[in-house]
Amino acid sequence: MQRVAAVTAQILPAEYCRYGVALAPADIAVLAPKQALTQASSEEMLQNLFKSFSENVFNFTHMAMNLWGTQAAFPEKLQLTDVFTDEGAKVIDEIVSKKCMHAAAGTMNFTYGSGFSSLMKPRPGNAMAWATAMLAGSVADEKPIAPVIIFWGTHDTVVPPVMGALYREQMCKKGANITRVQLPGEQTHFSTPGASQPIYVPWVADRFAGKPLATGCSAN
Repeated sequence: MQRVAAVTAQILPAEYCRYGVALAPADIAVLAPKQALTQASSEEMLQNLFKSFSENVFNFTHMAMNLWGTQAAFPEKLQLTDVFTDEGAKVIDEIVSKKCMHAAAGTMNFTYGSGFSSLMKPRPGNAMAWATAMLAGSVADEKPIAPVIIFWGTHDTVVPPVMGALYREQMCKKGANITRVQLPGEQTHFSTPGASQPIYVPWVADRFAGKPLATGCSAN
């Protein structure tokens, strides 16, 4: 997973919002089909997405939260039972609506262990509506107005690292300033925040100080 700090525009005066460090979400759009969605491509997109987040119950819970939130954003178009079994939809709603990520993952692990995949339907229903909604909630294909720095650890795969790599490539082509930093050692989802802090704190301070920033798009 790409792990970075966040400077939120909501709590800063407008004149300070020229710079930012974005908390990198799962960039579903960057791996989506480039052509207009069809029923077949939508099903394939969802199946590939579900597979990429099904390595363990922890990653699965991240995806389940994403699906729960997407359905909540588009209740008139989506149902949890489109993608989850009846039991799965009931369980995910009960857990995710009451618990934060790590607590939810702990409950899922305690209750289902390695059997979490039984909560998903073998084939998603209403695929085009789900694919469209998930793309709408993904990272926009627009040049960011502020420079972005992404940190990633080799053992932090909750969000596939390729998403950050492709996002950087995509945005650099648009003229953005995107830096992607591989953290030293074998950083996991839990160790990346601490490992990246000594880098992002001075990076943010330099931005507020108005110091020039080299383009991150020229690095390998």
